[in-house]
Amino acid sequence: MQKVILIITLSSILQSAFSQSQDLFFSYEINKIQYHNTKKDEQQKIKLQTVKTTQDLFNLYTVTFENISADTLNLRNVVPFGTGNEHVYITGKGDHPLSRSHLFIPGRIPVNVVCPDNAWELGFAFITHPDKPSMAGFSRRDLPSLQKGQRKRFETVLYPGGSVVYSIWTKEMSGDWQDGLRVFFQQHKIFDLPSFDNAMFDRKDLQWIRKSYVMHLIMAWDKQYYDQADNRFHLSEFMERGRHLYGGDDVIGIWPTWPSLGLDQRNQFDLFRDLPGGTTGIKAMADSIRRKGSKFFICYNPWDESTRTEGHLKGLADLIRETGADGVVLDTRGASSKELQDAADKVRPGVVMYSEGMAIPKDMPGIVSGRVHNALYYVPMLNLNKFIKPEFAIFRVAELFKEKIQREFATSFFNGYGTELNIFAPGQPDWIIEQYKYLGKTSRILRDNANNFTEGICTPLIQTTSDSIWVNKWETSDKTIYTLYSIVPQGYKGFLFDIAPTKNKHYVDLWHHKLLEPLNVNGRWMIEAQVKAFNATDLGTNNEGEVDCIAQLPVLINTMLEGDRLIVDARKGNALKIWAGEPAYEKKPLLLNPGQHTILLSDHFGRYEGDFIIQLFDNDILLDENILSIKPGTARKITKTEKTTGRKGSTAGMVNIPAGKFIFRQSHGDAFIPYPSENVDSTFEMPSFFMDKHPVTNAQFQVFLKSSGYKPSDTSRFLKHWINKKIPVGMEQFPVIYISYEDALAYSGWAGKRLPTEIEWQYAAQTSALNEWPWKQTKTVTRKSEMITETLTVTSLEGIDSMHCNLGSGMLYPVGKYPAGANPYGLEDLVGSVWQLTNDVYMNGSYLYIIMKGGSYFKPSSSWWYVQGGPRELHYRQQLLRVSQGFERNATVGFRCVRDK
Repeated sequence: MQKVILIITLSSILQSAFSQSQDLFFSYEINKIQYHNTKKDEQQKIKLQTVKTTQDLFNLYTVTFENISADTLNLRNVVPFGTGNEHVYITGKGDHPLSRSHLFIPGRIPVNVVCPDNAWELGFAFITHPDKPSMAGFSRRDLPSLQKGQRKRFETVLYPGGSVVYSIWTKEMSGDWQDGLRVFFQQHKIFDLPSFDNAMFDRKDLQWIRKSYVMHLIMAWDKQYYDQADNRFHLSEFMERGRHLYGGDDVIGIWPTWPSLGLDQRNQFDLFRDLPGGTTGIKAMADSIRRKGSKFFICYNPWDESTRTEGHLKGLADLIRETGADGVVLDTRGASSKELQDAADKVRPGVVMYSEGMAIPKDMPGIVSGRVHNALYYVPMLNLNKFIKPEFAIFRVAELFKEKIQREFATSFFNGYGTELNIFAPGQPDWIIEQYKYLGKTSRILRDNANNFTEGICTPLIQTTSDSIWVNKWETSDKTIYTLYSIVPQGYKGFLFDIAPTKNKHYVDLWHHKLLEPLNVNGRWMIEAQVKAFNATDLGTNNEGEVDCIAQLPVLINTMLEGDRLIVDARKGNALKIWAGEPAYEKKPLLLNPGQHTILLSDHFGRYEGDFIIQLFDNDILLDENILSIKPGTARKITKTEKTTGRKGSTAGMVNIPAGKFIFRQSHGDAFIPYPSENVDSTFEMPSFFMDKHPVTNAQFQVFLKSSGYKPSDTSRFLKHWINKKIPVGMEQFPVIYISYEDALAYSGWAGKRLPTEIEWQYAAQTSALNEWPWKQTKTVTRKSEMITETLTVTSLEGIDSMHCNLGSGMLYPVGKYPAGANPYGLEDLVGSVWQLTNDVYMNGSYLYIIMKGGSYFKPSSSWWYVQGGPRELHYRQQLLRVSQGFERNATVGFRCVRDK
């Protein structure tokens, strides 16, 4: 083999502060063997000349590779500062023909990345030094310089005598490797053009596309567009299904040209005009699509030159006018042109050009949206194009007919851009609904936080504590979003990455809808992530992977949950949404205006138990989220109390209950069905009101029936103790029994009164002194010890007799029989008479029940499994389980009323 030498000629204008040598260090591969330029190895078949100049605070080197051997050489993987295990760099890995670029991070598995289509061969490196500035380097091939060679996607083939030039930029800087990447990719657009004209992106009429995340392209022969079987359009049904599954399409595009174009002389525009209904019908359909909140795209085939002659610019403009199109899919083109955009602008504003391929940086000033083409099947995980121009609307092309494609949705979500569902290939797999619902979860978060993905500062692949789980950070001034992507099949839960806690902000897992608490781990604040498991058999397929999303949000929602009552206060934005369970497009939230609201959850969500998600929005952008939870089985009061002030009714037979302070405490029997815990041990400032001195009697109820004509909706067991609808002789002043809650409500409403709440009944009975029994019961106890003799007076039930109440004889008695049992306010028959209904109805996921007070005249004694009747302590509560009105009408249940002042 002919021996040649490596010649290095270095012309230096600036001395690098990073290196004491003027030599630029870089590595490269020749025929898959790696070299670097400081090795003066005569076996290397390269002549290299290095020139160093200055440009915009960069050191720019031009490196010429010249093949002076007789062999054909394959040059690739030119990396500034070389490869190694100590620093971050980007270069090719393996021999994949389309997707070889990888990001190498020390100690982590390499990450496959998407590069701009004109720069797949690029190299990047970021090196640090303990006592010197960091250095970032970037390399690109100069295509016009290629002599006697062949350009390939990742390598350059140099024939004998061939040469090619690489440019290498280096820059001293502070920060992390992502900051170095930001300099080369975002600030300088990989040096594709000297400056960036942002005029297209500044146009308000074109900005709608950057916040669009789901697009369907449908061929005109698809039955979901038009079905010849019934000669009907079906796009509206298709869109309605999509609305429930993934929130609907931001864009719908139809495609009536390829693969039919060229069958006859009709050109691409003719084929649109010959569709059912013609362009008039298409325009009506486009108007309908817009009314549903979506946009309508047509396609353009620049290669259509052999069919009927029609100027492309005029034909496209006419088609946009005739169909009312909002955008144009540019078939086979990765860029637009001023002529195409001008043609559209002359028809109507806001028409977007959408390139088939991803626009390269030098073309981005002329187009605002484009694809990640599915020629890259199993697309690399990280797309560096999103990093170049965050406002550029990217859609990853995904096809449903091949296999499950959850990975497509997951990686698009991870990269902060949308998905184009290209359903040209026929077939509707049976798993399509499942996959669409997953798309709905990812798309909802993208839409709700679009500002972060289009206007924020992106920091890709922040440091994590676990490999194979990657995190991108998207930061704006008011909130930060972290998107996670995992290929750990067993899932993950743990503290994953560092955060910076901020006053008046909190952390929310938007994927699982959980509030998160930061943890200080050895001086580092960290946040917990949770990624679901997936089937390990999906590894290596287009269905692998799972995601999570964590947000740092400003605390703008204040909430309090008291049983069934939710109090929510939010003063910003324009919409409050309350969800039972996770937000989903097939569900509807309770929609409120910002402000302070008090609602009963059961009024809107029935018996639902679990998480309630409260979200605050401003123009469809999420401002804050809070989560409250009701544990299954929790008893919640679902009744409201309406004041009676000003209503009809007399206070005759009622007792004045003065205002006072009351501490609500409670006791109960068997709690197999849980009793409510809300308000227990709470202190209340009670207003003054009136309460019936006695339970309502048969005679009083009879007056009500005659006056009102009341008839219960369920007559079963109604006033069962009456004979032929008449009060038995001598029982006129007995408490009315065999009544339901609805019967009691009807009576109290007729009387201008209402049922007392449990707290009102108990306060009126106990008074502020919190008496255990209505009457004062005392006994004297003397305790002696060697040092002291003390006498105590205590209250107890011990020693009471039938002068105070019925002790459980099993015989009902008329009201007022036990005046000695009156409480300090003058209320009688509080205990041992009948269980007395309150207004408080409670619900859990399985049961409804009413709270009753006071015990009754009936006291079964042979088992503790019975309801423990007889006279009961004033703080004792008993459930009356609801099945039907007839079932709950009991011989031991009555009621008394209250009236507000």
